[in-house]
Amino acid sequence: MNDPALSGVPRELRLLQAFVDAADTLVDDYDVTEMLHQLAVRCVELLDAGAAGFMLSDQRGSLQVLASSDERTQLLELFQLQADEGPCLDSFRTGQPVLVSDLSESEQRWPQFVPEAMRENYRAVHALPMRLRQQTIGALNLFGHQPGPINEQDLLVAGALADVATIGILQERAIHRGEVVTEQLQDALNNRITIEQAKGLLSHAHGVDMNQAWEQLRTYSRGNRTRVSDVAYRLVTGELPPVALLPGRGAGPEHAKLS
Repeated sequence: MNDPALSGVPRELRLLQAFVDAADTLVDDYDVTEMLHQLAVRCVELLDAGAAGFMLSDQRGSLQVLASSDERTQLLELFQLQADEGPCLDSFRTGQPVLVSDLSESEQRWPQFVPEAMRENYRAVHALPMRLRQQTIGALNLFGHQPGPINEQDLLVAGALADVATIGILQERAIHRGEVVTEQLQDALNNRITIEQAKGLLSHAHGVDMNQAWEQLRTYSRGNRTRVSDVAYRLVTGELPPVALLPGRGAGPEHAKLS
């Protein structure tokens, strides 16, 4: 799994390259899955881990396996989710690191996960939350083939890589939310223009002022259980005749006679 091009390169430089690569993914053609897969591979290289993987919460707050350094680890992480137990789930739920230096001592805590992990020749698992302030969006799992604690320096590196992933994902979500809000705002502005056009059409057709035209629009939309903007659009496009909105003519059955 190690990159031959990086063999012999000091870890500080490899760590710097990992952050540069992560930053590059955030600039153009941003892809969450690609970034997390890249970071999972870097975790293996930098931390001498047997494998690494990321789980991420969806919009409903449920964890999903998003990236792993190899297929075997991905299946094991899927097993964690199916069994609803394991260090990664505990780290996500508590927002705290879950460091297990010897899995054989944790079978009572995770009776389904531990035997499955040990069958895959993993003897230690360390899970770190992907957290920014009070928001936890996932967890990073590090799997080791040998029992033993993770040293303080490796823990700091793993935490930094998890932080990079967290910031990138939250940035992507913020951009997406911003795009949705912008789209909704534009729709509202477009609808408002259509409504003003429809009010002008009704004012001219019925000889009423704009306030009265607005009340006709609202009355008709309520009587037919549809949105004012939809009624306005049908008026402006000629699908709905202005006479249909005259007082006493807006109910569903009466409108049906005019269609």
